Amino acid sequence: MLLVRSNMEGFSLTTSAGLQTVLTVPARFRGPEDTANGGWIAGALAGTFADTLDRSHALEVTLRRSTPLDTELAVGHVANSVSLSHGGEVLAEAIPVAEDVTPPPFVPFPDAARAEAGFAGLTGDHPVPGCFVCGLRDPGDGLRIFPGPVEGTDLIAAGWRVPMTLTDEEGVIPNALIWAALDCPSGWAHAASGGPGLLGRITAQVFRRVYPNGTYSVVARASGREGRKLFGESAVYEVDGTLVAAAKATWIIPA
Repeated sequence: MLLVRSNMEGFSLTTSAGLQTVLTVPARFRGPEDTANGGWIAGALAGTFADTLDRSHALEVTLRRSTPLDTELAVGHVANSVSLSHGGEVLAEAIPVAEDVTPPPFVPFPDAARAEAGFAGLTGDHPVPGCFVCGLRDPGDGLRIFPGPVEGTDLIAAGWRVPMTLTDEEGVIPNALIWAALDCPSGWAHAASGGPGLLGRITAQVFRRVYPNGTYSVVARASGREGRKLFGESAVYEVDGTLVAAAKATWIIPA
């Protein structure tokens, strides 16, 4: 028997003599040039768990190496963990963790949208201008999430206007894209101290769906630093303040 499933998230699932899962990252979902966006790959790997698991548990994804684009990558399931590998090297690992992620406070959409004017990637040299999440991509191509400082707080925020071009076959936004939206903002929260850096680990929970043509607030803040490690928190909110998803992340400043 041969079963193939493919969707917006870039998966193909093949069953023949045994079960083999292959994940391919389309070039659209790049972060740094020629490599996958860290949040997207984390969300895609988290999505290989049972559908109910990523809503009832936080999932922690550690990125160990850069993930190539348009390449078949092996997804391995061992006990209660999932790994992504290529050529015998582990690129990323995902595990469920027994904790709830604490989100940064809600910022109303009008305030989040106004904060975009202060986005460091617009006023200075953007380190990854082609990034799917925070890069200066054409409308409808990338997420165009440009978080800037929220006056009178320690938060940064952006308004996320979700285009129709991101839907899956069910007409909703795949969870991998919600993870992606949670990714870059927590790195940009460290813009004043050398960020955003490279994503090393992200722990996230997704509670609700995101829908095309919707408007959402994406909020983040810095939560600490240890040498070249930067720590941050991020969240996606509906316009009425309902929490959609939350994450905490560790970023690495290259040596």
